[in-house]
Amino acid sequence: MSDLISILKNTIGDSGVLTGTEVSERMIHVWYPNPITALCIVRPRNTEEVAEVLKICNAHSQTVVPHGGLTGLVQGSNARPTDVVLSLERMNQIEHIDTVGRTMTVQAGVPLQVVQEASEKEDLMFPLDLGARGSCQIGGNISTNAGGNRVIRFGMTRENVLGLEAVLPDGTILTSLNSMIKNNSGYDLKQLFIGTEGTLGIITRAVLRLREIPQNLPTAFAAFESFEQVTRFLRFVDRELGGSLSAFEVMWHDYYERVTTEPANNSKPVPGDYPLYVLIESLSSSNKTENESFESILGQALELNLVADAAVAKSESDRKAMWNIRDSVEHFFRYGHAFLYDVSLGIRHMDKYVDEVKARLKSIWPEHHCCTLGHIADGNIHFAISVGDDSPESFKKVNDCVYEPLQPIGGAISAEHGIGTEKIEYLKLSRSSAEIDVMRLIKRALDPKNILNPNKIFTSLP
Repeated sequence: MSDLISILKNTIGDSGVLTGTEVSERMIHVWYPNPITALCIVRPRNTEEVAEVLKICNAHSQTVVPHGGLTGLVQGSNARPTDVVLSLERMNQIEHIDTVGRTMTVQAGVPLQVVQEASEKEDLMFPLDLGARGSCQIGGNISTNAGGNRVIRFGMTRENVLGLEAVLPDGTILTSLNSMIKNNSGYDLKQLFIGTEGTLGIITRAVLRLREIPQNLPTAFAAFESFEQVTRFLRFVDRELGGSLSAFEVMWHDYYERVTTEPANNSKPVPGDYPLYVLIESLSSSNKTENESFESILGQALELNLVADAAVAKSESDRKAMWNIRDSVEHFFRYGHAFLYDVSLGIRHMDKYVDEVKARLKSIWPEHHCCTLGHIADGNIHFAISVGDDSPESFKKVNDCVYEPLQPIGGAISAEHGIGTEKIEYLKLSRSSAEIDVMRLIKRALDPKNILNPNKIFTSLP
């Protein structure tokens, strides 16, 4: 192993390879921090160095685990003491912004928030947005096909990436930095690397699709008596806003109460006590009538009994306060360790599914705590579940409570976080054996030595 480390240092320089305490002093996992374990951390500065590192590791049959911002929630970046970690942290440059074509070319290690802020300086917007924006890196967002708050309007990360550069496990550089929205010239090879969690190649550069920055973000907070009322309101408001609905964030009472009571410092936007709450946002022009129309639409919803109560943000501070309620996820851990989930299913099944999950939990842990929220309009629900301990046995039981009810309704065990190592056992609930066989076939074709992020998504290859 010391010979391999020496070769890597000779290839990218001593400062590009960390060993010993330089590795163990670093933490992995945003919510459950633990020291990184790895043979070394390699930090290339460009695509060519990534290629050289992978060539060396492939020749030595050395396993490699890619690291980005380490904000993932399914242990997809876990490394063993014998693994080489390949960190993209030094590849953090924005290379070009095309304001006419509305694209941005970036290296994979650029944080999402830096991409957003650079876009805004050009009066443009990169629409992907999630709570970890300050830490997560764009390469990690792409490799997990991150979703976030605006999927209903702009789609998943996949819809906002035009081109990619990636390095295959044998060191081959695959450059396809397409900057066009329409390019139907053969296979769209970038899709091999979007959402595949670094198991098929290392993303090094990307061309992102930007949009015109909205001049107006009318926002409201609404309360509902039932989930059926929520679904009727969703159809109504989406239709009336004419395609400008950008966020529809649903919070069940259990989450809303936790983040609007001490020690949380959020104020309740609407009085009263309701089973469900929704944060609604529209991205629109600067025309003053847009705000008036937004308020009018909510007024009509109240008259039609589609909403129990609602409050419209009158200022930017009001808007931020409403979003802070949705983003106060640190309160998941008020009662100790919480198991975190993101699942996807048809909206028509959500009410019964949530009730079934909670009934299953209560039958095992009568005093459990569960927070429930989701993007809903794109079929996504999140749970944060505390049962009093974080033992593997309890984790397995909670997993069964959350995942097993998805299979009969055609739901997915991962909406936007990926599979990593946490969900391997449950992949069969959402994918057929034929689909998993094809996934393995692609993995074997591109990574026959199984060096790249091994034992993620599925276990060892036959």
